[in-house]
Amino acid sequence: MVEFELTYLAKYLPEDLSKFPSNEMMDIYIPAAFDHPKIRIRKNGDKFEITKKEPVHGTDSSEQLEQTIKITAEEFQEFTKIPGKILKKRRYFYKIDNRTAEIDVFGGELTGLVLVDVEFNNNDEKNEFLMPGFCLAEVTQEKFIAGGMLCGKKYSDIEGNLREYNYTKLIWDTNEQS
Repeated sequence: MVEFELTYLAKYLPEDLSKFPSNEMMDIYIPAAFDHPKIRIRKNGDKFEITKKEPVHGTDSSEQLEQTIKITAEEFQEFTKIPGKILKKRRYFYKIDNRTAEIDVFGGELTGLVLVDVEFNNNDEKNEFLMPGFCLAEVTQEKFIAGGMLCGKKYSDIEGNLREYNYTKLIWDTNEQS
């Protein structure tokens, strides 16, 4: 399946964010030795899956070939034994303009980073979409923001990249807001 999406840095979090459904997520990217692993093992609430994503056109990450397989909790537990790089976040499913924006509030070593993903059915929809007001900048093509690149990193590792966008660290207590 080809995925069409845009990724944004958040400028601030919408005041009503806590009213929207969310899931605690844990992603494990493998193999750990790769700078940008393409295989992700995910726990999304009570759902589990393995996904491989690759750009359709060279390094253009706005269109990705995505292959996903659902797995069981037991299979997920076995896969966690494979050395990988871990990302933890809470994903909010925020309604905007008849779409659902996925607002990822990162935890752990990446606390302060908030990304917003919006998916589309085709390029025309994607090209017509206007950036939401709570977003700072579109960063879909920025390699440093890809999940496979973020995994295993600290906020301080990407702070220089974020400064280029005048990004301000956003702190949100995901435990109290869930």
